[in-house]
Amino acid sequence: MGDGTFPSDLDIARRATLRPLTEIATDAGIPLDCLEPYGTGAAKIDLRAVGLMADRPRAKYVVVSAITPTPFGEGKTTVAVGLSQGFKHIGHSATLAIRQPSMGPTFGIKGGAAGGGYSQVVPMELLNLHLTGDVHAVTSATNMCAAAVDAHVFHGNPSGLDPHQITWRRSLDINDRSLRNIVSGLGSRLDGIPRETGFDITAASEVMATLALCTDLQDLRRRLGRIVVGYTKSGDPVTADDIEVAGAMAVILREAIKPNLMQTLENTPVLVHAGPFGNIATGNSSIVADLIGIHMGDYLVTEAGFGADMGAERFFNIKCRMSGLAPDAAVLVATVRGLKAHSGNHTIVAGRPLPEALLAPNPDEVHEGGANLRKQLENMRIHGCTPVVAINVFPDDHPADIRAIEEIAAEFGARSAVSTHFSDGGNGAKDLAEVVADAAEEPSEFAVLYPDEMPLREKIHTVATKVYGADGVDYTPLAARQIDNFERNGFGNLPVCIAKTHLSISADPSLHGAPTGWTLPVREVRASVGAGFVYPICGAMSTMPGLGAAPALQRIDIDADGNIVGLS
Repeated sequence: MGDGTFPSDLDIARRATLRPLTEIATDAGIPLDCLEPYGTGAAKIDLRAVGLMADRPRAKYVVVSAITPTPFGEGKTTVAVGLSQGFKHIGHSATLAIRQPSMGPTFGIKGGAAGGGYSQVVPMELLNLHLTGDVHAVTSATNMCAAAVDAHVFHGNPSGLDPHQITWRRSLDINDRSLRNIVSGLGSRLDGIPRETGFDITAASEVMATLALCTDLQDLRRRLGRIVVGYTKSGDPVTADDIEVAGAMAVILREAIKPNLMQTLENTPVLVHAGPFGNIATGNSSIVADLIGIHMGDYLVTEAGFGADMGAERFFNIKCRMSGLAPDAAVLVATVRGLKAHSGNHTIVAGRPLPEALLAPNPDEVHEGGANLRKQLENMRIHGCTPVVAINVFPDDHPADIRAIEEIAAEFGARSAVSTHFSDGGNGAKDLAEVVADAAEEPSEFAVLYPDEMPLREKIHTVATKVYGADGVDYTPLAARQIDNFERNGFGNLPVCIAKTHLSISADPSLHGAPTGWTLPVREVRASVGAGFVYPICGAMSTMPGLGAAPALQRIDIDADGNIVGLS
């Protein structure tokens, strides 16, 4: 039992009473001949369900994002789970769509991503560890492409791929800083051609983003074929189709493209599919899951990674642009401790207790840090989306501090609701569900922030100034050359996915609140042509995390009865 007074997440999850997934599917309108069970805890959904369910009523589409998170997070996934459960308590059906957790954070510092308390997706162990093997399929497809690239160059290089301009990297679903930069091909002549390369964590790979953004198997195959693995000496792109590997990659991903059906502690249906990171990639679950979930009930709740400047911005400008689905409401998760942290008056270090001063009542400090909440609400409004503030309450929060958040939301003209879903499950999210339902009834004025035809520099400038609050953008000579080459090769019509720190709206993780008077630094730009976006890399971003001094893996084990312990 956690601290002796409240059960641990794992204890709660193991006490759950699960309904057969066939019953979950039947109630949600999923044809049973499209259901492919994986044991008792999960099932794949064949994509034939998209067409077979197309005539069913369309659900209200709700995206859940958050203020800029502290190192502890603001409970965004838990709110999404609690909200999906809360709809049932006010007489509505709902479906939740979330990303599949990466085992890098699960065994690193963050822990799992199943929600928490009495708002979890279950079985919790299954969700956080392997699930149906989709992430491993993405890893294998990525590495097969890398092997094909090296073999192509070794066996005569008919495409003229410049070994110094190979951009494709391998992937692994583990945090491992030693693999960020490597030299491959060492040994004898038969062991390959030595070159510098590296690994990305699988959740940051282009194949993962491509899986999340495709609409069906044939679309996935076409996108895989468009993947650019490198360039010739004259700057022309070489694709996965050029080296004849895209078909094999599609075969590896043939089962992984099917969304996974699970359930919450209160038996709300959950679609778990794809897991692109929110600070490097799109930070959203898959389009194909949403194309099914949008016809499964009254509401489809989905989560966008990190703050509204990150996952929600990509949800609006990349995912919705490609799916054709428009959100009806947007939930912004805020906490007292998070807004106090954004005052800049406290130092918060993951793995250490919160500062005592942070836990003392101080509504003025909440208002001071409220600049971040106001900017993130603005980021939702500029996309024409109706925002709702979900106040994720902790037991030690003070009423005056909670009222301060309500006042900030009211000053902005946004609805708000207190939610106690962690301790009370769906019943604790009833008020939030009511408020979201009201917001979703307002006429939608959703619009993407920029048109396809806008040049890449203008797209980057638009996001930087309108969403991040930057004064402008500064490009290294390398980044400027890369953008010019991408536009010359016809990639200029793609949306942009800006990779930056998630710990600040700015590109500097040490800046709190809503910083102004700064310039976005773009040091490198990469093209994920298969996924369908260009991603500028800003600041010291890494696409392969490292393990900390005391990672979660040190606490995770098997007990004498063969049960998993230490998973959170």
